Amino acid sequence: MGRVTVMRRGVQLGREFGWLWVAYLVSACGTGLAFGAFSIVAIEVLDASSAQVAALSACGLAFGALLAVPLGPWMETRAKRPVMIGMGLIRFAALASVPVAYLLGVLSFSQLLVVSIVTAAAKIAFGAASGAYLWSIVAPDRLVVANSRFESVTWSTTIIGPPAGGVLIGLFGPMITLAVDAASYLLSALGIAAIRTPEQPPTSAMTNTRQSRWSDLVEGWRYILTRPTLRRLFLNALLVNGLIMAAEPPLAVLMLGQLGFSAWEYGLAFAIPCVGGLIGARLAPRVVSRYGERWVLRVIGALRACWPLGLAFIQPGMTGLVIVMATEAALILCCGLFNPVLAAYRLKNTDAGCQARMLTVWSISSTTSIAALTLAWGLIAQLTSPREAIALAGVLLLGTPYLLLRRSRMSEPASPAPSGEDAVPASEKACA
Repeated sequence: MGRVTVMRRGVQLGREFGWLWVAYLVSACGTGLAFGAFSIVAIEVLDASSAQVAALSACGLAFGALLAVPLGPWMETRAKRPVMIGMGLIRFAALASVPVAYLLGVLSFSQLLVVSIVTAAAKIAFGAASGAYLWSIVAPDRLVVANSRFESVTWSTTIIGPPAGGVLIGLFGPMITLAVDAASYLLSALGIAAIRTPEQPPTSAMTNTRQSRWSDLVEGWRYILTRPTLRRLFLNALLVNGLIMAAEPPLAVLMLGQLGFSAWEYGLAFAIPCVGGLIGARLAPRVVSRYGERWVLRVIGALRACWPLGLAFIQPGMTGLVIVMATEAALILCCGLFNPVLAAYRLKNTDAGCQARMLTVWSISSTTSIAALTLAWGLIAQLTSPREAIALAGVLLLGTPYLLLRRSRMSEPASPAPSGEDAVPASEKACA
């Protein structure tokens, strides 16, 4: 295979990043095609209710996060690239089992739950490993650029994927997108395997310390919660992501069930606004260069919480599609700007020996909060209505900006320098 590099305004990010970016591009294409696939399969194939659709999302996320708990300390002592390859293969096998079971006539709601749990755990592990690996191959001053490239891929594939997936579902049935998504993870694993540059092994001090301290993952939470800016961003992210995602199953039931939108219309309503995410991701390095990270994290972070309330006013027909598209476009533009800056900030303000655990517990906490809120909102939608559940999530989101960065806080104090015979590297001491 030829040399793969990624350029951004004259900045070469390197061959390793190039292959990592290609692998992410392939898997993101599959994810885009399979947007809402589990909900669509549950609703259209298994005739699931609002509570069941919410339970599918919530239980998969919650138990997936539980399975991922020991992976943070385990990954800290190992090379990250083999972990990413393994997680890609696991997701391929899990997702491929669904269309196979459907063809054999044995697909059940229980299998969807198991697959969602396995893929959620693998996603957390992959995200933590890839984040730590990115730090080792990209210079700190290029992290915003690198993460903006990933964010651009996310929104670009989401623009194309959902409507294309809706067309595929209309032509070939709801299992086709899950099959394509499964194949994308296999190809992604092969892309990461194409990286030939040797990965720097963990230090002996880190290895000796971590192998005997599986409970050390708790230190990942301590690390975040004892640093004011990380703590505020962490809590804000838990609530914002949780409330946005909690409204997704009620919205799917409202659009696909009560309001009679087709699968391709549902996909189109979320695909076109993703142009805003692409624009935001591409603008992120320039906005940071002009206004600074603090301004983006504070101002854009607040703006992204203002829009989801508009989804409570969705109507049938073209009016409803316009409301969804306008609301999602504004939300996604803010997220496209905010997410790469947050990703870069977390890495730059975390000691090297703590990054895998920090990213793991961040993902576990985010996944758990999404699961809990999704389950709660499924019950709320069942007891009231999907529209009222969506409205409640939108109202609560309006209070989340109070958890963002304050003007007087920007960076964390440096870890104390080690000294004496028992000294360990600063990154190790910070996590101990």
